[in-house]
Amino acid sequence: MLHKTALLAALTSALLLGACSKGEQQSAAPASATSAAAEKTYIVATDASYAPFEYMEGDQVVGFSHDILKAAGEKEGIKFNFVNTPFEGIFANVEKGDSDVALASITITDERKQKVDFSDPYFQATQMIVTAEKGSDVKSFKDLKSRSVSVQNGTTADLILQDLQGKDSANIKRFETMPLAFKELLSGGVDATVGDNGVVQNFVANNPGVKLNTIVDPQFPKEEYGFALRKNRDDDLREKINKGLAAIKADGTYAQIEAKWFKKDQAAAASAPAASAASK
Repeated sequence: MLHKTALLAALTSALLLGACSKGEQQSAAPASATSAAAEKTYIVATDASYAPFEYMEGDQVVGFSHDILKAAGEKEGIKFNFVNTPFEGIFANVEKGDSDVALASITITDERKQKVDFSDPYFQATQMIVTAEKGSDVKSFKDLKSRSVSVQNGTTADLILQDLQGKDSANIKRFETMPLAFKELLSGGVDATVGDNGVVQNFVANNPGVKLNTIVDPQFPKEEYGFALRKNRDDDLREKINKGLAAIKADGTYAQIEAKWFKKDQAAAASAPAASAASK
């Protein structure tokens, strides 16, 4: 009897220890999962061919938009990994979940809102026409009605040229990147190039040896850039980005980043939305 009693006591003790051990493991799991979630790095699909907003420097993505999202994320304790992705497929990339965020100087439009959700606006821009200084009589957007024009495929410039010339116009020459669109202008292959003013101004400033004209038509609407996320799937991440944007506008970080990437004359033509407010 004493032997059996001792054996039963030992078994009971072992079961209790096992239960405690199992319970401790179960309670530890959620903490581990929480830690993993906190350390998650979000993938950002970036068309890094749009200086000074987003472009490659060596093997790193750099630029104004990159710095804004990175700074907003730091305010909320979230990290991003920026991956160079062609603009043409960037929305599908996010919709499929291959990336968490699309960053590509994306103009917020009602049509795009049908496919993706947007953060609060982080920059305001407009379209700009650039032509050769000599031999061009282009003075406004309507003058491009029958002219050859280079644009980046799928951008706002592409869309407004389609409205002006017709969707199937052979005079619209589309390129995968803005540098290629500019190259076509410099080689004399087109009469003009149209793109977001920040990008056009950056190109002109970095090519002082080339005589170019820039034109902003008063009819061009103001456009607001936003970061794109999966539709109705990533509300928490979108809210954190919005909070981070508000924070960097409030504490002066946004202004510092803007001053780093834009000259005063550029900022006068394209500047950030007011802090209270919260192309491709």
